[in-house]
Amino acid sequence: MQTLLSQRFTAYVGIDWADTKHDVCLQVAGESRRHFSVIDHTPQSIDRWAKSLFERYGAPIAIALELNKGPLVAALQKYEFFCLFPINPSTLAKHRKAFVGSGAKDDPTDAQWALELLLTYPQRFAQLMPQSPAMRILASLTEHRRALVDERVKVSNRLICTLKQYYPAALELFSNHDSVVFCDFLMRWPTLEHLKRSRQSTFLKFFNEHNARHAQLNQTRWEIITQAMPLTQDPGVIRPSQLYATALASQLKGLICTLKDFDREIQETANSLADYPIFKALPGAGQHLAPRLMVAFGEQRDRFSDANAMQRYAGIAPVTQRSGKKTVVYWRYQCSTFLRQTFVEWAAHSITQSTWAEAYYRQQRAKGCSYQATLRALAFKWIRIVYRCWKTSTYYDEKAYLQALTGRGSTLVEAPMEVVSG
Repeated sequence: MQTLLSQRFTAYVGIDWADTKHDVCLQVAGESRRHFSVIDHTPQSIDRWAKSLFERYGAPIAIALELNKGPLVAALQKYEFFCLFPINPSTLAKHRKAFVGSGAKDDPTDAQWALELLLTYPQRFAQLMPQSPAMRILASLTEHRRALVDERVKVSNRLICTLKQYYPAALELFSNHDSVVFCDFLMRWPTLEHLKRSRQSTFLKFFNEHNARHAQLNQTRWEIITQAMPLTQDPGVIRPSQLYATALASQLKGLICTLKDFDREIQETANSLADYPIFKALPGAGQHLAPRLMVAFGEQRDRFSDANAMQRYAGIAPVTQRSGKKTVVYWRYQCSTFLRQTFVEWAAHSITQSTWAEAYYRQQRAKGCSYQATLRALAFKWIRIVYRCWKTSTYYDEKAYLQALTGRGSTLVEAPMEVVSG
């Protein structure tokens, strides 16, 4: 394989990346000598280095590196004469440990280990093939949105905890503590004292301006205010908590508004892609999970050899270890947490939207499987179905699938519907 690889590329490069500089190990095709260098992480330095390689060795040039996305990958992908081969960092670490018993680690040698792995096992590492700009935009948007949702939850929890210490009446007035009206309310009336000094007409006007025109509910809110008692009158508690709560409310409002902007951008981008109707038609996918599912599969139909490859890539397929008479099945650790989370969340939503999914869920729970284990098992089955739809560019049809299950005599069609607690 090394001979075949050497016939394909003019030079091979291993890179150990860092924030400010990158260590490089280079080997020219047909030679055994290796050259070491360092390039700064600046657009100018990377551009000079890339163009100098092309001028000296021509194209194409293979590059082995420890990541498949990030600033360095983005910088290198714009050069058509570079072919990038991502290597899992844990694979590189285990390879280094196998030959360096002392555990010593150095950036230049890590670049050499990456190069050696690519030359020795070329069939193990697939070339990074970028998808369309729209698909890459959607992938980044969905990941960033999920990070913002997690941040919103953290800020909301901190805000609720702060209000419980000095202003619990504010929490009693709202059932939803993740809304713009709740944030504006706290910034308008940051303490119970401020609230009690306001007039009823001002209070009602505030809710009308925020499209919360529920007369009976607003009247109940006002009655709660008139009867409310301060939890504490200690200025050492109230003043610092007031400032902190106001700051958190401002942050929370910003996150809520930003998430709406992300939702609009995600929908516009997703609707521009031809495969989106396939994933939008999936039971329980909805506007948030359908784009994430489409990103998970991508648009390159030869990306996965079969459904099992997709199950492993998503982290849904368990890992089996066999040694003699002992067999152990355990959780798959090396996978994208965000990707696995996407399929598990969708599996949970599909239970109420798909007849066979609900039946399968009840069967597994009746057997004593945990909630999370059941969702992973359901996601495992769903991936096989969606993979088929994706490969053939067809929409999922619940009735057709139920007919197929009936023809096979599946118990999912006739499963008992008793309620399982938990």
